[in-house]
Amino acid sequence: MKVGEKIRYLREVEGSLRGLGRSITQQELVKAIRQELRQTISQSYLSQIESGARPHMTQSSRALLAKFFKVHPGFLVDDPEGYHTELTSDLRTTEGQLDVWLLQGSERFVGDPEVSEVLIKAAREKDTRRCLLLLGVILDTPGLAERLLEALRPELAHATKRHGENHPRGNNSRIAKTEGSRLR
Repeated sequence: MKVGEKIRYLREVEGSLRGLGRSITQQELVKAIRQELRQTISQSYLSQIESGARPHMTQSSRALLAKFFKVHPGFLVDDPEGYHTELTSDLRTTEGQLDVWLLQGSERFVGDPEVSEVLIKAAREKDTRRCLLLLGVILDTPGLAERLLEALRPELAHATKRHGENHPRGNNSRIAKTEGSRLR
């Protein structure tokens, strides 16, 4: 895992610990460090580290972030390719990669809070892989996704039906096929 991914992950955990239900932003991190540790780090510096534009941190920045997040400074470096902190199976490695991927996706979809929140929830699941496999089974079972949506979130089911024609897959979507077969 790259150091930028680790910092994004730590921001997500910190937001959760602070009861925000989301990652703390880079700007919120800068402000919290200033208020709680009476030290400074710039948002642009954090952005460069997280994006990979700056591949290494200074020792003082690493120590400051480690102190804030309460992790060992040695954690805030890129892991060597294939490195694992514990004896794990390939499946557990996959689990961690899925979690990071979902958390990164949640950041990309911050403009759609419902999608972002669902991606975070999936990443927090103890068995993320199983969660995604379950989603696959639901989607492979004709009509099940629509029936579950209708039962659990009827307001979304009705909105989907109203906007189905605007869906990128149009009338070729599984929803349109299922709706058509249900009407017959």
